[in-house]
Amino acid sequence: MEKLMQYIWQHQLIDTQHLVTIDGKRVQVIDAGRLNRDAGPDFFNAKIRIDGCMWVGNIEIHYRASDWRRHNHHNDKAYDSVILHIVEVDDMAVTRTNGEVIPQLVLRAAPTLRGDYQKLVENAPLLSCGERIPSIDPFIITDWLNSLALERLQSKSERIESWLDLYKGNWEEVCYVTLSRNMGFGINSDAFERLARSLPLSFMQKHADSLFQIEAFLIGQAGLLAEQRNDDNYYTRLQGEYAFLQNKFGLTPLPEEAWKFFRLRPQNFPHRRLAMLAHYIYGGFSLFARLCQATTIEEMRTLFQVQLSGYWDTHYTFDATSPASTSVLGIPAIDIILINTVAPLIYTYGVYTGETTYIDRAQWVWESLRPEQNNIVRRFAAIGIDTHSALESQAVIQLYNEYCQNKKCLYCRIGHKLLAQNAIREE
Repeated sequence: MEKLMQYIWQHQLIDTQHLVTIDGKRVQVIDAGRLNRDAGPDFFNAKIRIDGCMWVGNIEIHYRASDWRRHNHHNDKAYDSVILHIVEVDDMAVTRTNGEVIPQLVLRAAPTLRGDYQKLVENAPLLSCGERIPSIDPFIITDWLNSLALERLQSKSERIESWLDLYKGNWEEVCYVTLSRNMGFGINSDAFERLARSLPLSFMQKHADSLFQIEAFLIGQAGLLAEQRNDDNYYTRLQGEYAFLQNKFGLTPLPEEAWKFFRLRPQNFPHRRLAMLAHYIYGGFSLFARLCQATTIEEMRTLFQVQLSGYWDTHYTFDATSPASTSVLGIPAIDIILINTVAPLIYTYGVYTGETTYIDRAQWVWESLRPEQNNIVRRFAAIGIDTHSALESQAVIQLYNEYCQNKKCLYCRIGHKLLAQNAIREE
């Protein structure tokens, strides 16, 4: 309930003309202050007048006034700067560490606002706000989606920045790890990332002239060569080659249990994804440099179009042969890589170097691609929020994952607008 009270105070969804302290002194809000999400009072640098006297300081909000003492604020000098204590239940007076009484204001959430808030929060993952979406100005939704898309790019960029620090500014190594993670397409993303971080690109670069050795590196390090079998000559050769490479570089393979196969289509099995990753590394990995040079979607797509041959032309795993199929990724799958690998990498590079051209290009990539088709996108389409580009589909994914699922309706512009529409200023 304190979050709702903070929200009401922050946006002044109250009858500001009739605010009085519990002892009857008129309160005039000049500046509600800045919301503090860290330790300390809830709002910093507020400005209010109490009976005509200007006060500048901080605001603290509790559901019950007695929470002040329960939280030991009466002994904490960090709260001596509080100029107004806002509560819903006035069950005691509160003081600073020197014993001075702090002005106190009772703020009760209006029934309509409280009801709207409870409905939104309790059913947030189900998008209970959907029935009222038509009442929202489309411009507000569009503007919010644009902000969410940038927020998602920045979120993806944070992971890349952490890898950049880890690999001491080696963009190709970072590109290799980022691409590897996204080769898992969600289900096996964590396993692919673990694999890439346990098998440095620099090791494979020393054997980049041999596709066979790179496949042995990747498939062996993935823990997919642990069985003893004599019915597959290629498997046996890979196993022997990996044993040599493992000893040479001191490698510890992942457990085979790291990989998920349940409900995966055969063409999405890790084996073929690893064979494709080997093709990207074969001949020398310079994917990041080539991505920076690519200026069209087609040029970017071409970089991820590889043809498998030989053993992987007729196998999805090391089991029985399958119908020949050299194609590994279709355009939709490549576009997912552009969305989740290329755009975040280019964006991060633009931020890192200060080159706004790359920042703009990253957003352009999202704007140029079709939206993903998944349960989240379909869920928003059902309530009237359609997506027409990857930028918008990424935005609704960010909205659902970071706001709806976490019930942060108070911090969502749609939730704010719906609450503000029917907020009754006075109970």
